[in-house]
Amino acid sequence: MGTIRLMHAKLHRVQVTEANIDYVGSITIDPILLDKVGILPLEEVDIVNLKNGNRFSTYVIPGNPGEGEICPNGGAALLCQPGDLLIIYAYENCDRQEVLQRGHTARVIVADQHNKIQDFLIQTLVPCEDGKQVEFHNTSMIESILENSQSY
Repeated sequence: MGTIRLMHAKLHRVQVTEANIDYVGSITIDPILLDKVGILPLEEVDIVNLKNGNRFSTYVIPGNPGEGEICPNGGAALLCQPGDLLIIYAYENCDRQEVLQRGHTARVIVADQHNKIQDFLIQTLVPCEDGKQVEFHNTSMIESILENSQSY
């Protein structure tokens, strides 16, 4: 059946804190946000700017923990301004048959106006008994995140 590309992590409605054209490239993101959704430094991400519709791909570098930093760098800085809202997606290649048999999980942060966690979602594909389909589940886990973290 082949390989499919599925979202494994998403930062939803994060706000640009700075746009730095003089940096070599990439997007700088608070490492606490990266860790919560499982995005690695240097991982490729797709980005959508909700203010102007610009879309671009780049790689991630971690910023300073706890500062809520979202800073497009280099050429990406021309596509965003401080205050713009972004959606940042990370994908992984998966074997379609394995997904139908074992499922898939994605982690999503919905951010507030300070790039703190407003909601934390676990989105899963759960295999059906026939092994040919999956069910989609979307579960808020914000209570467990708040219990395990003082800064978010």
